[in-house]
Amino acid sequence: METNVEWAAVQVAAQQLLLLDEETVNQILVTVADVVGRKREYILRENVKDLERMDAADPKYDRLKLTEARLLDMAADVRNVATLPSPVGRLLKQDIRPNGLRIRKVSVPFGIIGIIYEARPNVTLDVFALCLKSRNACVLKGGGDADNSNRAIITVIHEVLMQYDLSPHVAELLPSTHEATNELLHAQGKIDLLIPRGGKGLIDFVRANATVPVIETGAGVCHTYFDKSGDVTKGAAIINNAKTRRVSVCNALDTLLIHVERLDDLLALCEPLQASSVIIYADEQAYEELEGIYPADLLKPKGERDYGTEFLDYAMDIKTVQSMNEAVEHIRRYSSKHSECIITEDKTRAEQFCRLVDAACVYVNAPTSFTDGAQFGLGAEIGISTQKLHARGPMGLEELTTYKWIIGGDGQVRE
Repeated sequence: METNVEWAAVQVAAQQLLLLDEETVNQILVTVADVVGRKREYILRENVKDLERMDAADPKYDRLKLTEARLLDMAADVRNVATLPSPVGRLLKQDIRPNGLRIRKVSVPFGIIGIIYEARPNVTLDVFALCLKSRNACVLKGGGDADNSNRAIITVIHEVLMQYDLSPHVAELLPSTHEATNELLHAQGKIDLLIPRGGKGLIDFVRANATVPVIETGAGVCHTYFDKSGDVTKGAAIINNAKTRRVSVCNALDTLLIHVERLDDLLALCEPLQASSVIIYADEQAYEELEGIYPADLLKPKGERDYGTEFLDYAMDIKTVQSMNEAVEHIRRYSSKHSECIITEDKTRAEQFCRLVDAACVYVNAPTSFTDGAQFGLGAEIGISTQKLHARGPMGLEELTTYKWIIGGDGQVRE
Protein backbone atom coordinates (compact mmCIF):
# COMPACT_ATOMS: atom_id res chain seq x y z
CA MET A 1 0.00 0.00 0.00
CA GLU A 2 1.34 3.43 -0.96
CA THR A 3 1.46 6.07 1.77
CA ASN A 4 1.36 8.95 -0.72
CA VAL A 5 3.51 11.15 1.50
CA GLU A 6 4.44 14.33 -0.34
CA TRP A 7 7.94 14.55 1.08
CA ALA A 8 8.91 17.48 -1.15
CA ALA A 9 5.91 19.44 0.14
CA VAL A 10 6.91 18.65 3.75
CA GLN A 11 10.40 19.98 3.07
CA VAL A 12 9.00 23.17 1.53
CA ALA A 13 6.73 23.59 4.56
CA ALA A 14 9.73 23.22 6.88
CA GLN A 15 11.48 26.01 5.00
CA GLN A 16 8.36 28.15 5.31
CA LEU A 17 8.49 27.86 9.08
CA LEU A 18 11.99 29.33 9.21
CA LEU A 19 10.61 32.67 8.00
CA LEU A 20 7.74 32.90 10.52
CA ASP A 21 8.00 35.61 13.15
CA GLU A 22 7.42 34.73 16.78
CA GLU A 23 4.17 36.70 17.08
CA THR A 24 2.58 34.75 14.23
CA VAL A 25 3.70 31.41 15.69
CA ASN A 26 2.08 32.27 19.01
CA GLN A 27 -1.11 33.46 17.33
CA ILE A 28 -1.39 30.17 15.45
CA LEU A 29 -0.95 28.17 18.66
CA VAL A 30 -3.61 30.17 20.51
CA THR A 31 -5.99 29.83 17.56
CA VAL A 32 -5.47 26.06 17.45
CA ALA A 33 -6.21 25.86 21.18
CA ASP A 34 -9.39 27.92 20.70
CA VAL A 35 -10.62 25.77 17.79
CA VAL A 36 -9.90 22.54 19.69
CA GLY A 37 -12.11 23.91 22.47
CA ARG A 38 -14.89 24.89 20.06
CA LYS A 39 -14.78 21.59 18.18
CA ARG A 40 -14.40 19.33 21.18
CA GLU A 41 -17.72 17.58 20.52
CA TYR A 42 -16.50 16.56 17.05
CA ILE A 43 -13.15 15.34 18.41
CA LEU A 44 -14.86 13.41 21.23
CA ARG A 45 -17.26 11.74 18.77
CA GLU A 46 -14.31 10.52 16.72
CA ASN A 47 -12.56 9.36 19.88
CA VAL A 48 -15.60 7.28 20.84
CA LYS A 49 -15.25 5.42 17.52
CA ASP A 50 -11.73 4.42 18.56
CA LEU A 51 -12.78 3.52 22.10
CA GLU A 52 -15.53 1.23 20.81
CA ARG A 53 -12.89 -0.90 19.08
CA MET A 54 -10.76 -1.35 22.22
CA ASP A 55 -11.37 -3.51 25.28
CA ALA A 56 -11.89 -1.21 28.26
CA ALA A 57 -9.65 -3.52 30.31
CA ASP A 58 -6.73 -2.88 27.94
CA PRO A 59 -4.07 -0.73 29.70
CA LYS A 60 -3.97 1.45 26.56
CA TYR A 61 -7.65 2.36 26.98
CA ASP A 62 -6.94 5.13 29.48
CA ARG A 63 -4.31 6.66 27.20
CA LEU A 64 -6.69 6.52 24.26
CA LYS A 65 -9.66 8.01 26.06
CA LEU A 66 -10.37 11.70 25.60
CA THR A 67 -12.81 13.58 27.81
CA GLU A 68 -13.94 17.17 27.70
CA ALA A 69 -11.66 17.93 30.66
CA ARG A 70 -8.68 16.26 29.00
CA LEU A 71 -9.29 18.11 25.74
CA LEU A 72 -9.49 21.44 27.53
CA ASP A 73 -6.28 20.59 29.39
CA MET A 74 -4.61 19.75 26.07
CA ALA A 75 -5.74 23.10 24.67
CA ALA A 76 -4.41 24.84 27.78
CA ASP A 77 -1.03 23.15 27.25
CA VAL A 78 -0.93 24.54 23.70
CA ARG A 79 -1.64 28.04 25.02
CA ASN A 80 1.12 27.56 27.56
CA VAL A 81 3.59 26.67 24.80
CA ALA A 82 2.69 29.97 23.12
CA THR A 83 3.82 31.85 26.24
CA LEU A 84 7.24 30.19 26.39
CA PRO A 85 10.35 31.88 25.00
CA SER A 86 11.41 30.72 21.57
CA PRO A 87 14.23 28.15 21.61
CA VAL A 88 15.37 29.25 18.15
CA GLY A 89 18.07 31.83 17.47
CA ARG A 90 19.60 31.71 20.95
CA LEU A 91 23.25 32.74 21.02
CA LEU A 92 24.96 29.80 22.70
CA LYS A 93 28.55 30.92 22.31
CA GLN A 94 30.54 33.61 20.55
CA ASP A 95 34.16 34.50 20.01
CA ILE A 96 36.36 36.77 17.91
CA ARG A 97 39.44 34.96 16.68
CA PRO A 98 42.89 36.61 16.47
CA ASN A 99 42.44 36.91 12.71
CA GLY A 100 39.21 38.87 13.19
CA LEU A 101 36.74 36.09 12.30
CA ARG A 102 33.54 36.43 14.33
CA ILE A 103 32.33 32.97 15.47
CA ARG A 104 28.78 32.45 16.73
CA LYS A 105 27.06 29.23 17.85
CA VAL A 106 23.29 29.66 17.39
CA SER A 107 20.32 27.36 18.13
CA VAL A 108 18.33 26.24 15.09
CA PRO A 109 15.49 23.77 14.45
CA PHE A 110 16.25 20.21 13.40
CA GLY A 111 14.01 20.71 10.38
CA ILE A 112 11.62 17.76 10.07
CA ILE A 113 10.85 15.55 13.06
CA GLY A 114 9.11 12.19 12.75
CA ILE A 115 7.08 10.72 15.62
CA ILE A 116 5.84 7.12 15.90
CA TYR A 117 3.35 6.66 18.72
CA GLU A 118 0.66 4.31 19.96
CA ALA A 119 -2.86 4.96 21.26
CA ARG A 120 -2.18 8.48 22.52
CA PRO A 121 -4.17 11.13 20.61
CA ASN A 122 -2.87 13.87 22.93
CA VAL A 123 0.55 13.33 21.32
CA THR A 124 -0.80 14.64 18.01
CA LEU A 125 -1.57 18.03 19.53
CA ASP A 126 1.45 18.17 21.87
CA VAL A 127 3.93 17.38 19.11
CA PHE A 128 2.41 19.89 16.72
CA ALA A 129 2.57 22.67 19.32
CA LEU A 130 6.17 21.98 20.31
CA CYS A 131 7.34 21.52 16.74
CA LEU A 132 5.67 24.72 15.51
CA LYS A 133 7.12 26.72 18.41
CA SER A 134 10.59 25.35 17.60
CA ARG A 135 10.03 25.87 13.82
CA ASN A 136 10.12 22.16 12.98
CA ALA A 137 7.75 20.45 10.58
CA CYS A 138 6.42 17.16 11.97
CA VAL A 139 5.53 13.85 10.35
CA LEU A 140 3.22 11.87 12.63
CA LYS A 141 2.61 8.13 12.56
CA GLY A 142 -0.06 7.23 15.11
CA GLY A 143 -1.38 3.79 15.92
CA GLY A 144 -4.48 2.36 14.27
CA ASP A 145 -6.19 2.26 17.67
CA ALA A 146 -6.37 6.07 17.70
CA ASP A 147 -6.69 6.83 13.99
CA ASN A 148 -10.10 8.55 14.13
CA SER A 149 -9.02 10.70 17.07
CA ASN A 150 -5.72 11.65 15.45
CA ARG A 151 -7.38 12.57 12.16
CA ALA A 152 -9.94 14.75 13.93
CA ILE A 153 -7.18 16.66 15.72
CA ILE A 154 -5.05 17.01 12.58
CA THR A 155 -8.10 18.30 10.69
CA VAL A 156 -8.43 21.11 13.23
CA ILE A 157 -4.71 21.89 12.96
CA HIS A 158 -4.81 21.99 9.15
CA GLU A 159 -7.83 24.28 9.22
CA VAL A 160 -5.91 26.81 11.32
CA LEU A 161 -2.67 26.50 9.32
CA MET A 162 -4.50 27.32 6.10
CA GLN A 163 -6.21 30.23 7.85
CA TYR A 164 -2.71 31.67 8.31
CA ASP A 165 -1.66 30.83 4.73
CA LEU A 166 0.64 28.05 5.89
CA SER A 167 0.97 24.67 4.22
CA PRO A 168 -0.90 21.83 5.95
CA HIS A 169 2.25 19.78 5.33
CA VAL A 170 3.72 21.56 8.36
CA ALA A 171 1.99 18.74 10.27
CA GLU A 172 1.72 15.56 8.21
CA LEU A 173 -0.26 12.58 9.57
CA LEU A 174 0.70 9.30 7.90
CA PRO A 175 -1.71 6.38 7.44
CA SER A 176 -1.88 4.03 10.44
CA THR A 177 -0.31 1.18 8.47
CA HIS A 178 2.81 -0.97 8.72
CA GLU A 179 3.87 0.40 5.34
CA ALA A 180 3.83 3.94 6.71
CA THR A 181 5.92 2.85 9.70
CA ASN A 182 8.47 1.24 7.39
CA GLU A 183 8.63 4.34 5.20
CA LEU A 184 9.26 6.59 8.20
CA LEU A 185 11.94 4.29 9.62
CA HIS A 186 13.86 4.54 6.36
CA ALA A 187 13.19 8.18 5.44
CA GLN A 188 16.85 9.13 5.01
CA GLY A 189 17.19 12.63 3.63
CA LYS A 190 13.51 13.28 4.35
CA ILE A 191 13.38 13.60 8.13
CA ASP A 192 16.13 14.77 10.47
CA LEU A 193 15.13 12.98 13.66
CA LEU A 194 12.76 10.15 14.63
CA ILE A 195 11.21 9.87 18.11
CA PRO A 196 9.22 6.77 19.11
CA ARG A 197 6.67 7.21 21.91
CA GLY A 198 5.25 4.03 23.32
CA GLY A 199 6.06 0.81 25.12
CA LYS A 200 9.27 -1.17 25.13
CA GLY A 201 8.22 -3.26 22.14
CA LEU A 202 7.73 -0.23 19.91
CA ILE A 203 10.96 1.42 21.04
CA ASP A 204 13.00 -1.76 20.58
CA PHE A 205 11.52 -2.22 17.10
CA VAL A 206 12.34 1.34 16.05
CA ARG A 207 15.87 1.13 17.45
CA ALA A 208 16.53 -2.15 15.65
CA ASN A 209 15.09 -1.13 12.28
CA ALA A 210 15.47 2.63 11.79
CA THR A 211 18.11 3.96 9.42
CA VAL A 212 17.52 7.57 10.51
CA PRO A 213 18.67 9.19 13.78
CA VAL A 214 16.51 8.10 16.74
CA ILE A 215 15.97 9.42 20.27
CA GLU A 216 14.48 6.73 22.51
CA THR A 217 11.62 7.80 24.74
CA GLY A 218 8.79 6.34 26.71
CA ALA A 219 9.46 2.94 28.24
CA GLY A 220 9.57 3.38 32.00
CA VAL A 221 10.39 0.61 34.45
CA CYS A 222 10.33 2.78 37.57
CA HIS A 223 11.45 1.85 41.10
CA THR A 224 10.96 3.39 44.53
CA TYR A 225 13.34 2.37 47.32
CA PHE A 226 12.05 2.76 50.88
CA ASP A 227 15.22 3.14 52.90
CA LYS A 228 15.65 2.08 56.52
CA SER A 229 15.43 5.76 57.51
CA GLY A 230 12.34 6.45 55.39
CA ASP A 231 9.31 8.28 56.78
CA VAL A 232 6.18 6.07 56.66
CA THR A 233 3.69 8.90 56.17
CA LYS A 234 5.67 10.38 53.29
CA GLY A 235 6.35 6.92 51.90
CA ALA A 236 2.72 5.80 51.80
CA ALA A 237 1.66 8.97 49.99
CA ILE A 238 4.57 8.84 47.53
CA ILE A 239 4.10 5.16 46.70
CA ASN A 240 0.34 5.53 46.22
CA ASN A 241 0.69 8.60 44.02
CA ALA A 242 3.48 7.07 41.93
CA LYS A 243 1.44 3.90 41.36
CA THR A 244 -2.17 5.04 41.07
CA ARG A 245 -2.23 8.64 39.84
CA ARG A 246 -2.33 7.38 36.26
CA VAL A 247 -1.23 3.79 35.73
CA SER A 248 -0.97 3.91 31.93
CA VAL A 249 1.88 6.42 31.80
CA CYS A 250 5.60 5.70 31.66
CA ASN A 251 6.40 7.38 35.00
CA ALA A 252 4.13 5.08 37.03
CA LEU A 253 5.73 2.96 39.75
CA ASP A 254 6.48 -0.68 38.87
CA THR A 255 8.64 -2.00 41.73
CA LEU A 256 8.83 -1.07 45.40
CA LEU A 257 12.14 -1.99 47.05
CA ILE A 258 11.97 -2.05 50.84
CA HIS A 259 14.80 -2.34 53.34
CA VAL A 260 14.50 -5.54 55.38
CA GLU A 261 14.54 -3.57 58.65
CA ARG A 262 11.33 -1.75 57.61
CA LEU A 263 9.15 -4.75 56.72
CA ASP A 264 7.04 -4.03 59.80
CA ASP A 265 5.90 -0.84 58.05
CA LEU A 266 5.06 -2.52 54.74
CA LEU A 267 1.33 -2.75 55.40
CA ALA A 268 1.15 0.95 56.28
CA LEU A 269 3.04 1.77 53.07
CA CYS A 270 0.69 -0.37 50.97
CA GLU A 271 -2.60 0.35 52.71
CA PRO A 272 -3.60 3.29 50.42
CA LEU A 273 -3.14 1.02 47.37
CA GLN A 274 -6.15 -1.07 48.38
CA ALA A 275 -8.56 1.70 47.40
CA SER A 276 -7.38 1.31 43.80
CA SER A 277 -7.30 -2.51 43.95
CA VAL A 278 -3.59 -2.63 43.18
CA ILE A 279 -2.32 -6.19 42.69
CA ILE A 280 0.96 -6.82 44.51
CA TYR A 281 3.47 -9.45 43.39
CA ALA A 282 5.50 -9.86 46.58
CA ASP A 283 8.72 -11.72 47.23
CA GLU A 284 8.71 -14.29 50.05
CA GLN A 285 9.48 -11.92 52.93
CA ALA A 286 7.07 -9.23 51.77
CA TYR A 287 4.36 -11.83 51.11
CA GLU A 288 4.66 -13.20 54.65
CA GLU A 289 4.35 -9.66 56.01
CA LEU A 290 1.19 -8.87 54.02
CA GLU A 291 -0.52 -12.26 54.02
CA GLY A 292 -3.83 -12.26 55.86
CA ILE A 293 -3.89 -8.46 56.02
CA TYR A 294 -3.65 -7.11 52.45
CA PRO A 295 -6.69 -8.36 50.46
CA ALA A 296 -6.05 -11.97 49.46
CA ASP A 297 -7.33 -11.50 45.89
CA LEU A 298 -4.82 -8.67 45.37
CA LEU A 299 -1.75 -10.36 46.89
CA LYS A 300 0.25 -12.74 44.70
CA PRO A 301 3.55 -14.54 45.31
CA LYS A 302 6.30 -13.27 43.07
CA GLY A 303 6.98 -16.74 41.70
CA GLU A 304 9.32 -17.25 38.75
CA ARG A 305 8.31 -14.17 36.75
CA ASP A 306 11.28 -11.86 36.34
CA TYR A 307 11.48 -8.26 37.48
CA GLY A 308 11.70 -5.40 35.00
CA THR A 309 8.02 -5.35 33.98
CA GLU A 310 6.43 -2.07 32.92
CA PHE A 311 2.92 -2.86 34.17
CA LEU A 312 0.92 0.10 32.81
CA ASP A 313 -1.84 -1.24 35.05
CA TYR A 314 -2.92 -1.47 38.70
CA ALA A 315 -0.15 -3.91 39.59
CA MET A 316 3.38 -3.74 40.99
CA ASP A 317 6.26 -5.81 42.40
CA ILE A 318 7.67 -5.67 45.93
CA LYS A 319 11.21 -6.85 46.67
CA THR A 320 12.95 -6.91 50.04
CA VAL A 321 16.59 -5.77 50.06
CA GLN A 322 19.28 -6.01 52.71
CA SER A 323 20.92 -2.66 51.96
CA MET A 324 20.83 0.42 49.78
CA ASN A 325 23.62 -1.09 47.70
CA GLU A 326 21.39 -4.07 46.91
CA ALA A 327 18.60 -1.69 45.93
CA VAL A 328 20.93 0.25 43.64
CA GLU A 329 22.17 -2.99 42.08
CA HIS A 330 18.58 -4.15 41.46
CA ILE A 331 17.80 -0.82 39.80
CA ARG A 332 20.96 -1.05 37.69
CA ARG A 333 19.88 -4.47 36.43
CA TYR A 334 16.21 -3.81 35.73
CA SER A 335 15.79 -0.06 35.25
CA SER A 336 14.97 1.46 31.86
CA LYS A 337 16.87 4.58 33.06
CA HIS A 338 13.67 6.62 33.17
CA SER A 339 12.75 7.64 36.75
CA GLU A 340 13.89 6.25 40.11
CA CYS A 341 13.15 7.31 43.69
CA ILE A 342 14.50 6.95 47.22
CA ILE A 343 12.45 7.65 50.36
CA THR A 344 14.85 8.46 53.17
CA GLU A 345 15.52 10.96 55.94
CA ASP A 346 19.28 10.34 55.69
CA LYS A 347 20.80 13.10 53.54
CA THR A 348 24.06 11.22 53.04
CA ARG A 349 22.26 8.15 51.66
CA ALA A 350 20.07 10.35 49.51
CA GLU A 351 23.17 11.94 47.96
CA GLN A 352 24.77 8.54 47.42
CA PHE A 353 21.62 7.21 45.77
CA CYS A 354 21.51 10.19 43.41
CA ARG A 355 25.15 9.66 42.45
CA LEU A 356 24.91 5.91 41.96
CA VAL A 357 21.58 5.53 40.16
CA ASP A 358 21.85 5.93 36.40
CA ALA A 359 18.52 7.38 35.28
CA ALA A 360 17.23 10.45 33.49
CA CYS A 361 15.33 11.54 36.63
CA VAL A 362 16.26 10.63 40.22
CA TYR A 363 13.90 11.63 43.04
CA VAL A 364 14.38 12.04 46.78
CA ASN A 365 11.14 11.94 48.80
CA ALA A 366 8.91 12.72 45.82
CA PRO A 367 7.03 10.40 43.44
CA THR A 368 8.16 9.53 39.94
CA SER A 369 4.77 10.79 38.72
CA PHE A 370 6.38 14.25 38.47
CA THR A 371 8.47 13.21 35.44
CA ASP A 372 6.67 15.41 32.96
CA GLY A 373 7.72 18.43 30.94
CA ALA A 374 5.01 20.67 32.34
CA GLN A 375 5.95 19.74 35.92
CA PHE A 376 9.57 20.67 35.19
CA GLY A 377 8.53 24.07 33.85
CA LEU A 378 9.21 23.08 30.24
CA GLY A 379 5.65 23.46 29.01
CA ALA A 380 4.40 20.41 27.14
CA GLU A 381 6.87 17.69 26.20
CA ILE A 382 7.57 15.56 23.18
CA GLY A 383 8.66 12.59 25.30
CA ILE A 384 10.98 11.40 28.06
CA SER A 385 14.38 10.53 26.67
CA THR A 386 15.98 7.52 28.34
CA GLN A 387 19.25 7.82 26.45
CA LYS A 388 22.22 10.12 26.98
CA LEU A 389 23.13 11.62 23.62
CA HIS A 390 21.70 15.10 22.89
CA ALA A 391 18.70 14.90 25.24
CA ARG A 392 17.85 13.19 28.52
CA GLY A 393 14.64 13.24 30.55
CA PRO A 394 11.65 15.41 29.59
CA MET A 395 12.22 16.81 26.10
CA GLY A 396 10.82 20.30 25.76
CA LEU A 397 11.47 23.06 23.28
CA GLU A 398 15.23 23.34 23.75
CA GLU A 399 15.67 19.64 22.99
CA LEU A 400 13.93 20.13 19.63
CA THR A 401 16.76 22.35 18.44
CA THR A 402 20.30 21.70 17.37
CA TYR A 403 22.80 24.45 16.49
CA LYS A 404 24.86 25.83 13.69
CA TRP A 405 28.10 27.83 13.62
CA ILE A 406 27.90 31.20 11.88
CA ILE A 407 31.23 32.71 10.90
CA GLY A 408 31.58 36.32 9.81
CA GLY A 409 34.66 37.67 8.11
CA ASP A 410 35.98 40.64 6.15
CA GLY A 411 38.00 38.98 3.41
CA GLN A 412 40.35 36.91 5.60
CA VAL A 413 41.98 33.89 3.95
CA ARG A 414 43.73 30.96 5.59
CA GLU A 415 47.50 30.69 5.20
